[in-house]
Amino acid sequence: MTNSSKITAILFIISLTVIFFSCKEKTKSTTNETYTAKQEIDWTRAHEYYLLHIKKTHQYLDSLNQTSPNSEEAKNYFFKAHQAFKEAEPYASYLNPEVGHQANGPALPRLTDDTQRVLLPIGFQKIEESIYEGGVAENDFKREVELTNGLIKVLEDAIEKRKLNAQRFFIATHQQLMRIVSFGITGFDTPVSGLGLTETQASINNLKTVYKLSLQPLITSKDKNLHQKFLKQNQKAIDFIEKNPDFESFDRYTFLRECFNPMMRSWVEIRKTSAIWQPVNNKPFNFEAPTFFEDNSFNIDYFRQVTNRKPSEAKIALGKRLFFEENLSESSKMSCATCHIPSKAYADGMVTNLNNEGKPLQRNSPTLVNAVFQKGFFWDGRAESLLAQISGVFTNEEEFNSAVHEFSGDIAKDSSYVKDFEEVFGKKVNYTNAETIKALSAYISTLNGFSSKFDKNMRGEENTFTAQEKLGMNLFMGKALCATCHFMPLTSGTVPPFFTDTEKEVIGVPETVENKTLDSDTGFYFMYEEAIQKGMFKTPTIRNVAQTAPYMHNGVYNNLEQVVDFYNKGGGGGLGFDLPHQTLPFDNLELTQEEQQALVAFMKTLTDLPREN
Repeated sequence: MTNSSKITAILFIISLTVIFFSCKEKTKSTTNETYTAKQEIDWTRAHEYYLLHIKKTHQYLDSLNQTSPNSEEAKNYFFKAHQAFKEAEPYASYLNPEVGHQANGPALPRLTDDTQRVLLPIGFQKIEESIYEGGVAENDFKREVELTNGLIKVLEDAIEKRKLNAQRFFIATHQQLMRIVSFGITGFDTPVSGLGLTETQASINNLKTVYKLSLQPLITSKDKNLHQKFLKQNQKAIDFIEKNPDFESFDRYTFLRECFNPMMRSWVEIRKTSAIWQPVNNKPFNFEAPTFFEDNSFNIDYFRQVTNRKPSEAKIALGKRLFFEENLSESSKMSCATCHIPSKAYADGMVTNLNNEGKPLQRNSPTLVNAVFQKGFFWDGRAESLLAQISGVFTNEEEFNSAVHEFSGDIAKDSSYVKDFEEVFGKKVNYTNAETIKALSAYISTLNGFSSKFDKNMRGEENTFTAQEKLGMNLFMGKALCATCHFMPLTSGTVPPFFTDTEKEVIGVPETVENKTLDSDTGFYFMYEEAIQKGMFKTPTIRNVAQTAPYMHNGVYNNLEQVVDFYNKGGGGGLGFDLPHQTLPFDNLELTQEEQQALVAFMKTLTDLPREN
């Protein structure tokens, strides 16, 4: 097959994929839109602004395709294309999240959801890698640009066909604010060129521009002081970046606390003052929360499985009681609390816990705190929901060893349990572990904590970060690239702003703390046996990490200093292991001893254990 034929074939596959996702997303959005425009807003100019910039993206990519990847001209057109995309991204990616993320996602090969075919990476990050790191053939570069431009055309068509309205506008801008926190200032969007801060400026300025093109007349008529305060805060955030353009030394602590969060609070007030849209409850955000660092910033029901949303207090209480019940297991010797001890941050402090025969289990017990915000469970991410994860424990022969359709005879004989089950699930001839699992999931979904020292400082409730902790936070979100996998503010691998997927990575964890040999556990590889997934594990949360030693899926490291040293050396690849598909976004970090200690100090500020009732 010729190169031209290959490109045509790949473009055809991509077009089918994006058409499918586009139709799928259109159906979802149409169903969910229930806004009421109490006052007329002319959305035309803001809509045209988004459309203009997606068209500009298309045009700049056309120009980029006429250049050599090794030229300065290529860098110039890449910058212009990506800058234009960031201006259109809020609305484009709202309309088609899958295609928007593919256009601007990580430069890594991926498996298709349906056929499990391995697709080579495309999108802006792959183009950036080719331009700034080199080593790509000109024909391959052109293919990357053409395929990315195909994605942009799909987004352009979506914007042309679907007019802006209040709901689409407010959700899209909220998602873009999250991208600034999670992607822009952390370097996720532009990991090679280092243009993230410049593009963060563009995103902040974009918010002001679309505001002026739509809401400004209404807000100035209702609350002129709010209007002026927002514009002043928006400019302060832009100016802060202008005065501090260096990615490595950028003070993210001060930027978020003193610039971004005040601006976001005003933006939430603008939405409320406009009184033209009632927030929906089918998105991951609590739109009433003033920042992303509140204890209620996220909509927990969005993350619960549909069949178990809005649990009653009685169901949660039953779940808590069952959490400590050893009679759930066939041996009557194991409960959830065997491996997830409340006083140990719902982990257990062991390398691995013991199975129902007293032998070591395969993997370390992770914390359950904030577990509900994941979209992949178990270390290998094989379970797609919390219900599926709990079911897996019941059916595991080494753990509860009890089928889902069964029910503990000892519990059935306990009148107090029978009464509780009747209150929650109604009277039944026979209860099964399906009801037990729902109750357990309801309880576990409440084990959340977002009032750590970090959160309180971000919210401005206190100003207690030490110089070392500030340095550690700035490293975590900057030079050390931790936040490009552990996304802020959840610090897990659940990908903002849609939170529909939890990332899995290949990092090359060793078998022992001596770092001599690669661990033999291949993780997610067992699902499809694709080489790119060998040694792949879920990216866990960093919150409460100071309480959950030992670390990694095999509990190999005893303290955070060892973990940071592992990453500083470049993961398994840096240790000399054969890892052609390692996914770390760096070869090594070159952190000083002082910087490594600062990272550890920052991670300790993320401790906030749920209060026991």
